[in-house]
Amino acid sequence: MNTTYDPHPIDVSDIELPLELAALAEALAENVHDTWARARLDSGWTYGPARDDAARKHPCLVPYGDLPDSEKEYDRATAISTLKLICKMGYRISK
Repeated sequence: MNTTYDPHPIDVSDIELPLELAALAEALAENVHDTWARARLDSGWTYGPARDDAARKHPCLVPYGDLPDSEKEYDRATAISTLKLICKMGYRISK
């Protein structure tokens, strides 16, 4: 294990996303969850009411819409941070 790893994500706190990207952010958040869930399911995990690593059970192995808001916020933060980075790097997002 590398104990010297010191992550330095690019600061995107100065970026405000345009309102029209809200739907994209939510779609990305759902996809982040679905990607995570697919990897878990492919690794033999199943739904369980409480997380149990030994039994490979996880309460978040449900559709995105069924997640508690606290879990959705985790996925949204990843999506929003990604969109902000894209904008900060000078790319434009258009439909």
